[in-house]
Amino acid sequence: MTGLGIITANQEPKRLAFVTPAVWQKIKANQECMEKGMTDLDRIRLFDEWAKNYDDSVISADDYPFDGYERVLDRIAEIVKPNVKMKVLDLGTGTGNLAKRFIEHRVNVWGVDYSSEMLAEAKKKFPRMKVICADLLGDWMEELGERFDCIVSAYVLHEFDVAAKMDLLQRLAENLLMDRGCFVIGDIAFPTQKALEQVQQSAADRWDEEEYYWVADETLGFCDRIGFQAKYEQLSSCGGVFVIRRRGD
Repeated sequence: MTGLGIITANQEPKRLAFVTPAVWQKIKANQECMEKGMTDLDRIRLFDEWAKNYDDSVISADDYPFDGYERVLDRIAEIVKPNVKMKVLDLGTGTGNLAKRFIEHRVNVWGVDYSSEMLAEAKKKFPRMKVICADLLGDWMEELGERFDCIVSAYVLHEFDVAAKMDLLQRLAENLLMDRGCFVIGDIAFPTQKALEQVQQSAADRWDEEEYYWVADETLGFCDRIGFQAKYEQLSSCGGVFVIRRRGD
């Protein structure tokens, strides 16, 4: 699930290409509140509003920010090689588009998301899916009482700066990932800063300045510094997949 962008005080909101007109009108209607600074509750409400038409927004996209969306999700599942004995945690599961790739193979999937409406849509599709409504950066891990063979995520973690990303990976590895387990993360990402800037230029006013898109060459370095080994695969103009493991696993 991708973010809608933070609207800061005295900043006119811009309509992003993947936000539908109906949702945009509600964003504009809340401008007075947003001018005081968007709170976490504001952001949750935006994602809740997006839940009904999220799938239509992303599945057929062929440009920034969702170019290659289906390919990225398919590749995550190919890398994980799901089987019935697995337990998988899906971070920011949204409406369950990534979880679907595992549930089809009877994998035991847990999904975490901070939008209750997104989770409601996921539960409509997959009634037996286990879900937890929580902020990924909050204190939620102890609620699971499980460890997972693999932790996956799609189009979520660009919401967080690199320090928050690395801290989250460390916490997840310590608390929820099985020995020899791995992270497989698909997101809006670029091999280099130059590649990012090229897409930024072509996207023009559709570019979201408030997100923290992955740059693979710097991410691999940060992972190495905190004891992870990582590799990256570019799959579209702005989408790619990371495989991250503890060093030595």
